[in-house]
Amino acid sequence: MKDIYNKLVRDKIPEIIVGKGDNPKVRVMDNEEYYQALNQKLKEEAAEYFENYDIEELADIAEVILAIVKYKGVSQRDFEEIRLKKYNERGGFDEKICLVEVERG
Repeated sequence: MKDIYNKLVRDKIPEIIVGKGDNPKVRVMDNEEYYQALNQKLKEEAAEYFENYDIEELADIAEVILAIVKYKGVSQRDFEEIRLKKYNERGGFDEKICLVEVERG
């Protein structure tokens, strides 16, 4: 019996599968396929989060985001600086503000 996946998985998944006595077949994606797979994985992980609101799914989302950041050639430090700059300029979401409407003058 064989299950077909053809999807991006975390680096240690093949090793875990072997540890369970199964035989995974893997291949390394080229850069364009990898980038597309990362974007697809982000969608999948977000959908999984919305199914049960599990904090573990948020950790998966963060891991995918960091992989995309790395793929784009940005360091985690630079990414954090970008995030903080936006936070300092526009704030976060701590105050639970809902913008109802804007009356144009």
